[in-house]
This record gives sequence, C-alpha cells and structure tokens, in this order.
Amino acid sequence: MIAALFHETHTFLDGTTSLEDFAILRGEALRGCCGDSSPLGGLLAAAPGYDWEILPTIDFRAPPSAIVEDEVVTAFWNEFHKRALVALAGGVDAIFFVLHGAMVSQSFPDVEGELLERMRRVPGLEKVPIFGVFDLHANFTQRMAEHANCLVAYRENPHTDAREATLIAAALLQRCLTTGVTPRMFWQHPPIIWPPTGTGTANDPMRALETHARKLEAELPEFWSVSIVAGFSFADTPDTGMSLVIATTGAEAIARAKLGELAEHALALKNLGNVTDPPLEQIMRQLQPLPPGLTVLVEPSDNIGGGAPGDGTGLLRALVAHQIPNAAIAINDPAAVIALSSLSIGQRLTLPIGGRGSRLDPGPLTLEVELVSRSDGHFELEDKQSHLASMCGDAFEMGYCAVVRHQGLTILLTSRKTPPFDLGQWRSQGIDPARLSVIGVKAAVAHRRAYDAIAARMLWVDTPGPCTSNVCSLPYQRLRRPVFPLDEVEKITAAK
Repeated sequence: MIAALFHETHTFLDGTTSLEDFAILRGEALRGCCGDSSPLGGLLAAAPGYDWEILPTIDFRAPPSAIVEDEVVTAFWNEFHKRALVALAGGVDAIFFVLHGAMVSQSFPDVEGELLERMRRVPGLEKVPIFGVFDLHANFTQRMAEHANCLVAYRENPHTDAREATLIAAALLQRCLTTGVTPRMFWQHPPIIWPPTGTGTANDPMRALETHARKLEAELPEFWSVSIVAGFSFADTPDTGMSLVIATTGAEAIARAKLGELAEHALALKNLGNVTDPPLEQIMRQLQPLPPGLTVLVEPSDNIGGGAPGDGTGLLRALVAHQIPNAAIAINDPAAVIALSSLSIGQRLTLPIGGRGSRLDPGPLTLEVELVSRSDGHFELEDKQSHLASMCGDAFEMGYCAVVRHQGLTILLTSRKTPPFDLGQWRSQGIDPARLSVIGVKAAVAHRRAYDAIAARMLWVDTPGPCTSNVCSLPYQRLRRPVFPLDEVEKITAAK
C-alpha cells in the first residue's frame, strides 16, 4: 500500500496553506506517475521488479508555503483511511510512504508523525512494516522513528537523488519482505539549527557527515540506513533542526552509541553550517565594472524552495539602481501578468512589480517596461534528476507568464511560484541564461545543480525576506533550548 504527502511548511510566513493549494491524486490516478522523475514515479517503476502488487491510496503535494490548515490533515487521513480499510480486506504486507518530513498544521507541529501514529492504530496495521523516503530538510521526530520501521533521507542537496533514495528504500523493503526481518529506527537531535544555505552536501559540514554515515553503513551490516537530516530552520517546532537517524536490526545500544558519535561530529562542525550572507551593496560594488562571464546573484531570503513568495524586490531594486546591463531576474507576480494581458508585443506600460508577498519587503517597485513575450508558462524539465524533479516530476507549470524589459534588465513575470532549479524555466521563454551577464535567482543551494555549469561566479546576497540565513533573527517560540546558534552549545546535553 502506497501513499504520499509532500509539504515543507514555513511557519513564519503570513497566511495559511489550504486544501485548494494541494495537487491531489486519488487511488488509481497515482499510477500515472510511473516512470516520471519524482520519488513516487521511481517507486512505481521499481515495483514490478519485486513482483509487488501496488495498492495506491492518496498523494497530496504542495510547494513550500505557510502553515497548513488542519482541514488538509483531516482530508488526507480520511482519504487514506477509507482506502486502507478496503486494502486490508485483501491483505496488506507493507506500507511505503513518500513524504517530506517538515509539514506543520495549525494543530499538529509534527504532521507526519501524527499520521504514522494513526496508521499504527488502524486494526491490521499495528505491525505491518512501514518504509519510505523523505527530504533531507525534514524536522525528524520521535513519533516518526517510533511508528515507522525504515525511512530513508535524500543524501544530496541539491536533491538530485530523490528518485535514487526511493529506490534504496524500496530495495530495503524488499529485503524485509524476503527475509522476514524488520528494522527499527533510532534517532538523535543534536542541538543545532542550520539555515538552508549551510546544508549543501558538496561542502562541509554536510559532506563530512554524509561520508561518516556511508562509512557506518559499510562497516555495520545491521545498519540498513543511516540518514543525516539537515532540518528545516523556517518551521517553529520543538524538533526543528538537524537530526540523525539509524534504521537497524542490531542492538539498540550500538545504534545509540553511533548516533552519539555522529552528534559529536556535527557539533564539532557546527560553525561551518552557520552561514551568513554578505550585504547586497557590498556585492553590487564588486560588479563595477562588470566582470566577464555570467554572474549568478543568489537571494536566499526570497528562496522559493523554502516557501518565500518569490516576489521580493531587494535584488530587483539593486539591478535597476546600478543599471546592470544584460541582466535578468524572475519575479512571481500574477497581478502584473494580468495587467499586461491587454498589451501587444512591443508596447510599454508603467506598473508596480513584486513586493506584495512579505511584510519584510519595502513594497512594489514601479517600472516602465516593454512587453517582450507572453506564454502559458509550461516547460519540460531539462534535468530529470534536478531538485525540481523531486518535487514535481518531469514538467512544471509557471502559470501565465510575461517577459518584460526595463532598460538592460529582462524580467520574467510568473503567475505561480517557480523554484529556479531548472534552466528550462528560461529557455522555454526564449531566453538563453548562459548568454546573460547577470542573473538573479531566488534560492539557497538547490539552484546550483542548474547554474554551476554556466556560471563564471556565484555570489550570495542579503536582502529583506522571510528565508533569511540569519536564523537568530527568527521569532522562535517552540524550540527546545539550548540550541546553536541561538545559544552557546559546546557539548551534547539534554535540551529543555
């Protein structure tokens, strides 16, 4: 029996995420994902090789956004429960759950843990193996460890291995079904919170910790999976922050000892993950005169992949003020797209752009622009292993789009937040990003899979926005303390 629930919740954003914000597949409709680049697509493609009979239940997906309304949790559970009861009548050998791991609703700070516990309370599912795959940016919890048997985290950030991690988890489930041996999970929560900008796996601390985890898997065959979970800093919960998870058929004492080793390793590297972004004006001065090749300016505070609105004007204002030629930036602004709908190509209009999605932004920037093109916003992903593929499969819908130009700046206006994780976003609009001098991206790390190959340099900038790398500035209320970097932490102690 399979199910999927994917949402990364930014609890500091205004508003809520409603049921209407989720793309929902029910029952047999899940099979349509077979073979695409999503984790669910990978699972369905692998199933015939294991001679599994798949019983599809429900798939809820939404892009990162504000706290989720309780109605969503109720709807997901009702859909899953009624289909589970039907499936149980014919027998269920296992559950495979594709999830994110950082979903928060109005009443449930640990939605995934809540749902796993409910699954265990269903008569007939008390001891059924529950396996699955989850995002490296989950906020893992005791309930998740207690009520599932083996959940495997992505091992790469950018998440180029979401499908591969799913295949690893599927192979482990087959091992369980074949041998009759079922692992248990143990976890530890080191007192560390890192911003997304500090969690790329090409660099330490995550690179060193992932290497440590793979070494443990190789040395201890009873360790089915060792997951390094970076955490999601923009959710205010008791379990926010990094976690370490071991699924094992061995002794609990050995698992806990190795978790302790990993935790001490993480603590020793804690400062490497505490990234701060340089002031915007400092970076803009480095572009005078403009250096050769493409400069990618990264704006983590408006990171769409972290839930930000994608309409921040901080970097936009700087590109305009410094009159940067041959530059481009994408702004999510459905109102601006509508305002341009009556124009013909080549016509001009003065209109406010961006600045509506966050109270931290100074507000819309009014510019006179020329309409260059418009489209329906559909594009096929050029990279089927990209971070974006892990979220949506093989294609993405930006909603109706308009490309406008202000002096030397090209602005792609979208109607739907579009994480900048695939160059098809630009090429679908007739823009070759490799030929630009400067491009602004609203991301933290996940964009690198796409942009590293074409960038001469990549510079991060600090602008106003809800996905700041300065986690000490976030108004946490629920955290267990002490926790780094909000507090001085020199050794592993019990958090309160």
